[in-house]
Amino acid sequence: MSDTPVRVGVLSLHNSKETKAIINAVEALGHDTEWLRSENTVVRFETGEATLSPDVDVIANRLLLSNTDNPSEEVGLARTLEGIRPMLNTPDATSRAAHKTAAAVALINEGLPVPRTALALSSDQLDRIRREFAEEAVYKTAIGTHGGGAWKVGTKDPLTPRVGKRRAFIQELVGRRGETPRDLRVYVVDDRVVGAMYRTAFEGDWRTNVARGGGVEDATNSAPEEAFELARRAAATLGLDYAGVDLIEGEDGWYILEANPTAGFKGLYRATGRSPAPYIAKQAIEYAGGSVDPDRVEQLASTLDDSVPACKPTSVTVESDEAVTIGFTEQVVISGTSGTKTVVAKSDSGAARTSIDLQLAADIGAGPIHTVSRVRSGSSKQSKTRPVVDLVLGIGGDQHTVAANIEDRSHMTHRLLLGRDILKNYRLDVSRRIEDHAELPDEE
Repeated sequence: MSDTPVRVGVLSLHNSKETKAIINAVEALGHDTEWLRSENTVVRFETGEATLSPDVDVIANRLLLSNTDNPSEEVGLARTLEGIRPMLNTPDATSRAAHKTAAAVALINEGLPVPRTALALSSDQLDRIRREFAEEAVYKTAIGTHGGGAWKVGTKDPLTPRVGKRRAFIQELVGRRGETPRDLRVYVVDDRVVGAMYRTAFEGDWRTNVARGGGVEDATNSAPEEAFELARRAAATLGLDYAGVDLIEGEDGWYILEANPTAGFKGLYRATGRSPAPYIAKQAIEYAGGSVDPDRVEQLASTLDDSVPACKPTSVTVESDEAVTIGFTEQVVISGTSGTKTVVAKSDSGAARTSIDLQLAADIGAGPIHTVSRVRSGSSKQSKTRPVVDLVLGIGGDQHTVAANIEDRSHMTHRLLLGRDILKNYRLDVSRRIEDHAELPDEE
């Protein structure tokens, strides 16, 4: 390896702590970096050559396929850049891992254990197969993150093969009888376990995601080697250079739930005091032929430097011009587990969370309820609790998965209220309204 600094590009169109931590770790290890974003990235095809600006020696892929409305576009972008410079977490590997049933096939073919799962392309087939599972099962969208697009369903819950634009499947609910739901997140970088944590579900929920309030506990030195070996094999099977691998222990052993190419660091760092960022930086630098002091990597792992990197490009456009405008009332396509409707929703920037009418939630199969929220109305000093369910909302061609309050809105004009969890993605023009408040026809 060479002592000459290499230039690492981190491909990330968002502002996550993880992206910033990786970039800062590269610089702390004595090498150069570029944050490949919308503001600065240009690809040219001319004189028989494709070139990338800003130029780098290697790219660390941090595109969030599970959070975007059109994953295929992000995969296409990653493939474009991969054709010019070597890439860690290649687009083929990340797209396979991000799609849960595609990942399950790859893992099964390598003899790795996954929960019993069934994917069907029609409602009739899915309902028939549902009877083959236990009284409680898991119903998931094939692409999803932070626990969104995952529901615990009973035998009588009607299911559809799609939720919004995403395919859905049914899976065995794995766990140990009598114990609080818990899984194991193992972070693997370059075939090495750099940290692990147990994640325990928040009271009243069954999902363990830190983003949903799940508790964390350091498992780096306590989890069994069997689980670590499964995590390493899962990452290798899916072709991932770095990943957060989620496993769960059943009555008869460990199962692989998924491998996340862009897993968050926040919960892991809180549980273990260790950040994967320097290890990812080290892997990228060495892949490009650079040298790294391993002792310095270990030192940096004890911090999570998510300050804004010096290399962050400045915007040459006005951000607000890129935001889509929606009105005080707006047409929304709303999807649950068993149906889709098009309704006119009211925008309320004073509400933190989106709310849906009880009957409308029942009509589309919203749910099941996964937690409760405490809200206070302006006319009352006392707070009330409301059940919360996941919804998929489509506005102007974009889709969002949100955790929405259920309330009786039968006495109100609009059965769906858009809160700041949705409005933050748009520019609100209160003068723009859809005057016909009657419910619109169901989607075909």
